[in-house]
Amino acid sequence: MRKLLLLLGVALSLTAFSQKKNKEVSIAVTNNHTAYPFASFSKLFTGPYHPGFELGYSFDWRTRKKHDWTQAFHIGYFYHRFVQHGIPIYTQFGYRYRPWERINFNADIGAGYMHSIPATAVLKANDNGDYSKSKGIGRGQAIANFCIGARYKLDKTTNSPAVFIQYTQQLQTPFINSYVPLLPYNTMAVGFVMPFKK
Repeated sequence: MRKLLLLLGVALSLTAFSQKKNKEVSIAVTNNHTAYPFASFSKLFTGPYHPGFELGYSFDWRTRKKHDWTQAFHIGYFYHRFVQHGIPIYTQFGYRYRPWERINFNADIGAGYMHSIPATAVLKANDNGDYSKSKGIGRGQAIANFCIGARYKLDKTTNSPAVFIQYTQQLQTPFINSYVPLLPYNTMAVGFVMPFKK
């Protein structure tokens, strides 16, 4: 866990001082739903609701007339009632297609760290057979994800802010080794992107 956090810290430090163009920051609200990959899509809009938010920083590795190769770093929080409080920290590599001046589409793949804190009481038996609370500060998990999304620029200028919607399929592991080693999440995010001025 320490090595992963150190690696993420180094990566964030390097990108903060990079000379890449088209940097931007983002903020989004999310709804998270456990389901098989790409299943129960409508429940992201109709409930149950497991709210969260994410902050992001991204930049372009390579830019062409209608295509970009990007990298993003995200940190967030979500609450899944009766299951967990999740704090994801991850990076994504992505492709952005810009068919029109104000509308873009993207696909990204990523991996990172999830800090999972149980949302219910955790009890542990001692040698006498008595139970005591044993919640602790949570545990580290690995995550991998894939997302698709679209954004709309608020005006036609290069540095225009944009609104976006994004669907993510995420896998969290090892959740509970004995019977749920891999926990899938469907996530819908709606947010706002603000580019840095060149």
